[in-house]
Amino acid sequence: MLTQSFANAFPIRHTARFLLRQIQASDRAQIFAGLSNPRVIAYYGISYTSELSTQEQIDWYAYLEKTQTGCWWAICDAHHPEKLFGTCGIYEIDSVNNNAEIGYWLLPEYWGLGVMHECLLSILHFAFDDLQLHRVHAEVEPANIASAKLLQKLGFVHEGRRRQIARREDAYLDLDSYARLTSDRN
Repeated sequence: MLTQSFANAFPIRHTARFLLRQIQASDRAQIFAGLSNPRVIAYYGISYTSELSTQEQIDWYAYLEKTQTGCWWAICDAHHPEKLFGTCGIYEIDSVNNNAEIGYWLLPEYWGLGVMHECLLSILHFAFDDLQLHRVHAEVEPANIASAKLLQKLGFVHEGRRRQIARREDAYLDLDSYARLTSDRN
């Protein structure tokens, strides 16, 4: 049950190379560095123009935890937990239907190193084993080929394209839907 999984304590995760820890106010500058970087936000739904405005994102992470509707982790070097590489998380947790959505971003200097693959494997174990979710899904812009390949490598199945479902500035965007069921696990 969801409330037994992280209501009383944040679920810190460890992988071979990384520490996935709770996001803190002291991470604000590093989160701003990511969410103001044109390469990071090219396919990400939000961006910020000042470090101060980035507090809105940190507040959202805290809100998810408080309401038990999600959980986001700071991705850090296992030996240097103050250095943030990006974030990943589960949100829109639906405990009635046992599903949730995942999201993630990573600073460009860490792209292509298997960072997100390793971290999302840990998050998926948490989702399926601890939260006992049945389905985890993600939405990706069709042009974000690297993200689509990552999801497929993680066992997600492309379910289709939702046409003009999102809006960025003056343009409507298509989003590709990917999902992984507990029965899809290797």
